[in-house]
Amino acid sequence: MPDVKMTPHTQTVLRALLGHGDARDHRTVVLADGLYGLELSKRTGLPNGTLFPILERLRQAGWVERYWERDEIAEGEGRPRRRFYRVSSKGAAAAPQALAEATAAAPATGRARVARPGLAGGSVE
Repeated sequence: MPDVKMTPHTQTVLRALLGHGDARDHRTVVLADGLYGLELSKRTGLPNGTLFPILERLRQAGWVERYWERDEIAEGEGRPRRRFYRVSSKGAAAAPQALAEATAAAPATGRARVARPGLAGGSVE
C-alpha cells in the first residue's frame, strides 16, 4: 500500500512530474531538472490551492524534492527565483507502481470522478 493517498489530482501531479504524456517518449521519464510551480499548474490544469498542498504531501512522504533555482539564472532573466519540484529516488521507485494500482482500481466508466467545487454532488462524471 502506498504511503500517499492516490487521489485523481495526486495522480495527475505525479504523472506530470514523471513525464507521462511527454510527446517525445511514452515511457515513464523522471524529469531530473524538475518543474516549477507555474509550469506544473499549466501541465496539470490544477489551481495553486490544489497543486501546492499535493506537492507538500508528496514532499513529506519523501516522493518529491523541492529546490530553489540558482540566483544567477533568475537575476539574468530579471525575475525572482523559482522553486522547482522533482521526483525523489523514493518517489521514482514507488510512484509508477502506485499509479498502476490506482489505474487498475479505477471504475470502468472511462472517466475519473473529479470533485468540482460548487456543483451539486461535488463531482462530475
